[in-house]
Amino acid sequence: MNAPAAIASADHAPVLHFAPRLLLLSEDPAAVRRQLGGEALSLDEAGPLRADVSTDEIIPLPAMVHFDATLGRWPHTGFTAGGERPIGRDAVRSAGIEVIVAGRRYGKGSSREHAVVAERSAGVRLVIAESFERIYRQNADNLGLFTSTHFGLVERIRRGEAIELDELLAGRDALAAAILRAGGLLAYGERVFGSGCTSPAAAAAPVESAARPLTLFEKIVRRHWVATSDTPAEPVLGEGGFVRADQRFIHEYYTGMCAWMLDAHAQARGNPLALHDAASIVTFEDHLSYVHASPVHVAGGLVGEVRGLSRAHREFVERFGLTDHGYLEALEAGDPGNRGSQGISHAMMAERYARPGELIVGTDSHTPHSGALGCVAYGVGTTDMAAAFLFGVARLTMPPVLRIELSGALAAGVTAKDIVLQLLADPAIRAGAGVGRVFEYGGPALATLSTDERATLTNMVAELGGFTGLVEPDAETVRFLKERRGQDAADVALEPWMRSDPGAAYERVFELDCSRLEPMVARPGDPGRGLALSALATQDGPVRIHIAYGGSCTAGKREDFAQYHAVLAWAAERGLRVAPGVQLYLQFGTAEVQRWCEQQGWLATFAAVGAQLLQPACGACANCGPGSSTDAAQVTVSAINRNFPGRSGPGSVWLASPATVAASAIAGELLSFQALRARHGG
Repeated sequence: MNAPAAIASADHAPVLHFAPRLLLLSEDPAAVRRQLGGEALSLDEAGPLRADVSTDEIIPLPAMVHFDATLGRWPHTGFTAGGERPIGRDAVRSAGIEVIVAGRRYGKGSSREHAVVAERSAGVRLVIAESFERIYRQNADNLGLFTSTHFGLVERIRRGEAIELDELLAGRDALAAAILRAGGLLAYGERVFGSGCTSPAAAAAPVESAARPLTLFEKIVRRHWVATSDTPAEPVLGEGGFVRADQRFIHEYYTGMCAWMLDAHAQARGNPLALHDAASIVTFEDHLSYVHASPVHVAGGLVGEVRGLSRAHREFVERFGLTDHGYLEALEAGDPGNRGSQGISHAMMAERYARPGELIVGTDSHTPHSGALGCVAYGVGTTDMAAAFLFGVARLTMPPVLRIELSGALAAGVTAKDIVLQLLADPAIRAGAGVGRVFEYGGPALATLSTDERATLTNMVAELGGFTGLVEPDAETVRFLKERRGQDAADVALEPWMRSDPGAAYERVFELDCSRLEPMVARPGDPGRGLALSALATQDGPVRIHIAYGGSCTAGKREDFAQYHAVLAWAAERGLRVAPGVQLYLQFGTAEVQRWCEQQGWLATFAAVGAQLLQPACGACANCGPGSSTDAAQVTVSAINRNFPGRSGPGSVWLASPATVAASAIAGELLSFQALRARHGG
């Protein structure tokens, strides 16, 4: 399978010319339609530009059954403005759009590189926005799609002026510029690394040689640093570079595209495809095992095409003999579907693979989940993973580190999910203070949290806009590893260097007094729209719900199920059940969590109150299974990590903690467990 020329190459000329057709992503859907119809609008005429355009909108889930140039028919078909979706299939390509213009935080959310492939394949060559999310912009670099924050370019391009390449690369680090000049990451990596990275452990930058106190993140990166002619010998803030990856993982949404890219690269160079250290690659089928019961896939006739993703994944796994965690049941001929996977990729990485001090990359924005164990784990796009498979290294731009100091004692019923929803609602975070940053969690309240709860904090760094999140490993980390892995963790020992040094520099310290927190929710549309449940009652009155969903990587862990059980066991003892007109879904994050709940004897309690149990999969969180809404009028309360428009169906999604999800299911409206108990006499 050959990569299309629009993706395989980039414009190397010192001066670039763009077609004067631009698409300004206005908040006004009529303005968007006018431009697609051929009318040119100025920035003033277009009105306010949409901020927070997510990758879920750039390439909505139904289009992700494709993993090649076919994606060029789909860019921005999920884009919403004024409650409408004004961009239809083939609209961007048919209109001859080469430049897209938007507001702040463009490309937030999922790491899906399908978004960039779709734009690039449709003919888009430049995106101008106030700011970009890290993974999106890195994906764009890797595929030769230019990005800029210079709005002065808009009218110049409209007038037909030539734009110097150096101007487009101004302000970018040397590595990003070199990758764009080379035509993309794979071409650059071939020139620099050839058959793969041979650096044993980045000995050029040992921790002991540092001239200043270091954060734990900096120490781990230094121990994995791989210098090139275009990168500094040691990590430098704001500069791009490469790190040796201890472990790399991928799931079925990306494997087919990755194989397509790798084969095209190998064919172009006339070399057989070989993977670097294949034994350290882990693969997963975790998103689509419930596709037969996914409303959007079934209604769209996409189930057969999803099977193509599975076939491509399995062919690649078999071809290279990779470690694979797949479906719980084998698909038989004519079988309409499966009933679950071994587990969600990043959740299983924390359970089985990640270790303190390691560096891990995965094709999912929630890869930082494993940072709860004291390692650096971050999400990358498909091209980044293809390069990591080929060369054994992963790209990063050295980010600043934020310290999140959690003080005070958490009140009963307040959880890690409430902490992160409070952080997401912080005005500075809402304004982008966390974008591309490392979130280092610490403080007295953090020390009391279990590893499962810490994983909620690091997992949702993706929603905070961060690069990754991590926690200094401690006795709780060792306890978790030995409990979950048994003999496999017998040699786990924390080393003295595995902590941030006293006096280490942080870009900013966020202090959160956890004793002041109460149960939180986030309004539909964005995880940052958080508020206390008590304030909701005052502002909105009762919010009736139709669906309550507990699951996903964020909320399908042991500790999360302990929260569901605490609420539902209390309800069962009082003869309470899921409220009429409400469906409660509980979906395990991994098969290990499911077994543990069975051993606790909890399944009977869940059944007694009317909960519907689902085997492990990403499920409704990714709009891939039961628990997704099917009508715009439906209201869902969910323990997942993000609630962007269309993320879990056409209805509105409120985010909440596992306990609040369970309590709301019993009440039939958004309600905390404490309020539910008060309503029923304690």
